[in-house]
Amino acid sequence: MVSIILSIAAAIILLSIAITAWRFIKGPSTVDRVIAFDVMTISSIALIALIAFLNNRVIYLDVAIVYGLLSFLSVIVVARYIEKGL
Repeated sequence: MVSIILSIAAAIILLSIAITAWRFIKGPSTVDRVIAFDVMTISSIALIALIAFLNNRVIYLDVAIVYGLLSFLSVIVVARYIEKGL
């Protein structure tokens, strides 16, 4: 039962990454692309955490934390660039 729920969760996460990738490619403005990039990274972090749970590897959670920090910093830098503050 748990494996079915985790498989459904993985499918939903992959679907959300695909939908936001479409918004990233098609997005009419730069802000839409930045938001889509942020959503894709959050979904990727959730997928990494799910893989860590399935493989019983705690080290993957460290990778997810570092990826989240780098994603946060990159969104802040791009936002500062958009508002011409850099």
